[in-house]
Amino acid sequence: MMIRYASYFIAALLPLLLFRWFAPASIGEIDFWLLWLLAMVLVSLPVVYAEIALAYRSAEAPLAGMQKLTREADASSLWRGFGWLAALVSIIIAALVISGASTGILAALTELNSAPDVPSFAIAAGLMVIAVLLSLLGVAPLPIGLGLMLIGLLLGVANGLPNVAFAMTDVSLSEWARAVALALVSVGAGTGLYWFGQHLVSKQAVTAVGVDNHNAQRPSRHHATQEYRATKLVLPIWILQLVVGVVALFISGMALPPIGQLLYWVGVLFVASYLLHYSTQQLAHKFGLLVSVLLTFVIALLLVVAIPTNWLVGILVIISSIAVLLLSVFAGWQMKISHLRKSLNFGNEAFYNLWRVAIRLIVPLALLLALIGWVMQWLS
Repeated sequence: MMIRYASYFIAALLPLLLFRWFAPASIGEIDFWLLWLLAMVLVSLPVVYAEIALAYRSAEAPLAGMQKLTREADASSLWRGFGWLAALVSIIIAALVISGASTGILAALTELNSAPDVPSFAIAAGLMVIAVLLSLLGVAPLPIGLGLMLIGLLLGVANGLPNVAFAMTDVSLSEWARAVALALVSVGAGTGLYWFGQHLVSKQAVTAVGVDNHNAQRPSRHHATQEYRATKLVLPIWILQLVVGVVALFISGMALPPIGQLLYWVGVLFVASYLLHYSTQQLAHKFGLLVSVLLTFVIALLLVVAIPTNWLVGILVIISSIAVLLLSVFAGWQMKISHLRKSLNFGNEAFYNLWRVAIRLIVPLALLLALIGWVMQWLS
């Protein structure tokens, strides 16, 4: 049952996890809200459609699915890089939020006069060990993490919401860069997480039917495809991203009381464990489960201990942008039109044509402009 809702948990949790890293200093900037909404429509929505379409077509997880799809499309193995980058992005996100958790937990314990006499990186390393162990539980930690984070945030709301003064400001490429980051990696679009979630659902459906009928392997896959149309899954996810994103923007600058901080950051730890589970499952396709767990742990530990948080944000922006660019160009230019049309199954041909223009032209152009905006911001 929990597997069925994994994608919805991710859509609700990632904005609460990541918006604090990408939200503007003043959340009352009306032009930023408009840019973010534009990015959600023109960038995030087509990318999530692409993920789900490729999930349907491949009937595999991202890494294995890209191998299958590139062979089917007779395309270069270069496009398989999306699967590898998607796994790396999830590790980087986990390292980023665990780094934040170590700082937040230490600050909360200091306020409670209970801070241990250990450096922040040691706490981060300990939290990473816990997260890797929790990752062995699969999807199960997600609702626990969401519950703890919501309780922590509600305690902050009880103390009062931050005052927001709305005003128009000058539009810049750096604002667009932040808006695109909030519309993509901060809601999970282009990370392969929704592709992976759909794969888990399809796999569960196949297994369930196979228990009752040994010859039901092919019909069960067909049934799963018929039941989970792209639009039926994508639109609820996108609307949830939008609603939770609005809330996350409003509370991104909210101060939490010590107990609220502890609950929130412990919840973050549970959510990070699922991100590590996702990366481990991807790498297991090539290296086996044990090696993949160790590899994920080593990479995540190095990131959280050796790299400053602001550098992790920059690394996440660059790698996630490259991953989304690979996904959009492959889906828009390399996949056969008939395969995508069948996987997306739009009720209207005009919708398919609009999506195709967006994934082929608008998404790559938006990403390139966003990367230029980030570079300008880093150099200033």
